[in-house]
Amino acid sequence: MYERKDLSRNSSKWSLFQPVVEKIKYTFSSDDFAECKHCCEDTVNYNEQFKRYEGISRDYNAKFRQSRFNARRIRKRVVFKHGDCNVVQGNVAKRRRKYLQDIFTTLVDAQWRWTLLVFAMNFFLSWLLFALVWWLIVFTHGDLSEEHLSGNDTTYIPCVTNIRGFTSCFLFSIETQHTIGYGGRTPTEECPEAIFVMCIQSITGVMIQAFMVGVVFAKLSRPKKRTQTLMFSRNAVINHRDGVPCLMFRVGDMRKSHIIEAHVRAQLIKHKVTKEGENLPFFQTELKVSSKVGGDGEEDKIFFIWPTTIVHKIDCHSPLYNMSANNLLRERFEIVVILEGVIESTGMTTQARSSYLPSEILWGHRFQSLITFKKDSGEYEVDYALFNNTVEVDTPLCSAKELDERRAMYNHDGLGQCRMTGLFPTARSQSSDTLSSMDSLSIDDGHIEIKIPVSPIGVTVTAPEEAEEKTPLTNGSVPNGTLKNKSNILPV
Repeated sequence: MYERKDLSRNSSKWSLFQPVVEKIKYTFSSDDFAECKHCCEDTVNYNEQFKRYEGISRDYNAKFRQSRFNARRIRKRVVFKHGDCNVVQGNVAKRRRKYLQDIFTTLVDAQWRWTLLVFAMNFFLSWLLFALVWWLIVFTHGDLSEEHLSGNDTTYIPCVTNIRGFTSCFLFSIETQHTIGYGGRTPTEECPEAIFVMCIQSITGVMIQAFMVGVVFAKLSRPKKRTQTLMFSRNAVINHRDGVPCLMFRVGDMRKSHIIEAHVRAQLIKHKVTKEGENLPFFQTELKVSSKVGGDGEEDKIFFIWPTTIVHKIDCHSPLYNMSANNLLRERFEIVVILEGVIESTGMTTQARSSYLPSEILWGHRFQSLITFKKDSGEYEVDYALFNNTVEVDTPLCSAKELDERRAMYNHDGLGQCRMTGLFPTARSQSSDTLSSMDSLSIDDGHIEIKIPVSPIGVTVTAPEEAEEKTPLTNGSVPNGTLKNKSNILPV
């Protein structure tokens, strides 16, 4: 319900050329608020409105401040809080063969116990294999016969000296592969095949060492471990920033070395039914996020030197546009957030992930400030004990769509088209598309005061007692005898 008051017509001597000042006092009944699920759109006098109207008190709406979600209905996570994906690949044809074709990545991704087992088995099997080859060489040459082992024939030259059995061959294989060089066993020129096998084993030993050292080094230096020091807030929050409803979460980095070119992405995973009736149980929708309200494009990059609050503006393009505090209690979706950047110390790219369920989104909360300046040391200190802390703030409980609809009701015929970004930032009259520098708009005590420019406007004036007589006015001129009762003239 709107009550319009014209404060510029109190005087009987009123001129068309003086600024027209009008006040519109807007009030709502309890029925009006019920249409918007007890929502108050007056961002200027919000606190007063929240206390004034029935059903909008803080005590009544305390249950909306934090989502309560039935544990049996919680959607199983796609991405866990620590970043691992809850996805298992099943029924893959020729899976083992494909994993062996990319053995390096398989060993890097495997658990440490399997990597170390493969590391040890590679060396042991190579020693055993070449020990068998050496045993075959000396056996076929006759070095293991009793007469040659006894040493009675001093003119006999074996392939490898001091070889007396398979154990000796195994020890010689280890010495050859790792160039230990004890000096007790040496190959001779008697057997060319022994020289060839010695060269092959030396090359094979170097390749195995290089491969396994590379696997261990890659496993130790994986950028995945850098994500252990990247933090996401335990909860996401929904509140208003600069008059715009926003979904926010916080990211932080506890290390002194920073993440270069850090940027954040967010995906909403939710069930969807297409126009053709197709069910998409895990439909992904990109959420535009930035470190400030209204940012998009390149503004998703953040200067990541301290914890930063990431903002998703809930507007008509957001999939959360129709969601109210009451709907949040029943919705089933998951918001996956991704932080990517380059590690300053290694130059490698890293990615950290987390997710939020509806039960982890706090309606009507904002994050507590955690950065303070220490005068004694001249440094800024980040208190990570406050990283997950939130405080309650007054926030409309209706959806962003309903909020925009209620705000649009402020548009009055006498004011023309009002464009809402916050609360009446700009206004247009029916007679002008733009406001001049003389125009002003002020809001005080629940009133909106708009000054319309002084420039002459062509209008048609009709006195109440002479409604049939209409005289057009142009260029600010008033024909004689047309304004019989100036006190009744209303501006257009």
